[in-house]
Amino acid sequence: MNLHQRERLRTEAEALEARRQDALEQALTLAFWEALERGPMPPMAALEAAARTVGTLYRQIASLHGPAPRCGCGWQPEPDEDLIRLEAMLAAALIERNRPRLADLPVQGRA
Repeated sequence: MNLHQRERLRTEAEALEARRQDALEQALTLAFWEALERGPMPPMAALEAAARTVGTLYRQIASLHGPAPRCGCGWQPEPDEDLIRLEAMLAAALIERNRPRLADLPVQGRA
């Protein structure tokens, strides 16, 4: 396999991973809003429940990948590093600004 083929496969794998992440994010978002519509609760209480759920999911997944892994993906949990990574993702999501789409930008001249 040449360099071009390896690069194409890597790019395709990254695109597939991004689509899977997008699908999971959409499913979680939908479930979150549907739960709030069924029974209103204060926003922070709902977000705390979501955070607890993510922590529980991490613990369950880590137990499948620990010293005697029952999954063949090769991931090894590193609780301290993983927590830092999850906190960083949360912080980035809190401060991320919506970027304007090209179609929404005002026209600045003619080409």
